[in-house]
Amino acid sequence: MTYWSQSRSPLYSFLLTIPLFIIYEVGIFFISKDDILVIRNGADAIMRQLLEHFGVIGLYGIGAVFLFGFIIVYLQQKQLWDSTDVHIDYLLLMVGESVVWAIGLYFLLSNILIGLMNPTGKIIIQQVTLAVGAGIYEEFLFRVLLIAGLTAVLGFIFQWSTSVRRWAAMILAAGIFSAFHFMGEYGDFFSMDLFFVRFFAGLVLGVVYFIRGFGITAYAHSIYDLIVLTQLTINS
Repeated sequence: MTYWSQSRSPLYSFLLTIPLFIIYEVGIFFISKDDILVIRNGADAIMRQLLEHFGVIGLYGIGAVFLFGFIIVYLQQKQLWDSTDVHIDYLLLMVGESVVWAIGLYFLLSNILIGLMNPTGKIIIQQVTLAVGAGIYEEFLFRVLLIAGLTAVLGFIFQWSTSVRRWAAMILAAGIFSAFHFMGEYGDFFSMDLFFVRFFAGLVLGVVYFIRGFGITAYAHSIYDLIVLTQLTINS
């Protein structure tokens, strides 16, 4: 199997996103309990609300849920570990490819620097944590889970082909992805221009997810947010 096919597999996505997960969870320890209640992005908000119904403190509980997802992927892919060689150079190439996608997204959205993220953290470590978390958790929620769920719903309602259902689900997920950046007390003020910028970004990330898999998409999103954060920090 070549780099192109292996790098978009769940196994390589699993291996690639472990560092993002660790960086995010370590960063959480530098956020005070009071700040945890107000620091948010779209994925954090909806996941936190769902988890609070089960008495789980959201920002910490999300990590446990994602770790559970990692375990599920590991069990599903376990048979591949013995039959598949893990190429470290492939993982490095995936990071490099993610940088290319992130730079491309940055230039597409360069007229509005906060197209995807609004750094609500008070200090740089909080903002970096949010940038990393947005990549891994928002892509997991809005690309992996939401597209799969919407594809199933559309398949139940319409007699469309699988390909058409997936692309329609990706478009709907991009709209929901954009809308959730405006939700809650700490969401952005609604603007149609900003909505369509984020909707377009959701479409781009959806296309990357379809053709390159979850791992590269998560990294591209996080790296894009870090580029924007750097630009905002320099300009402030």
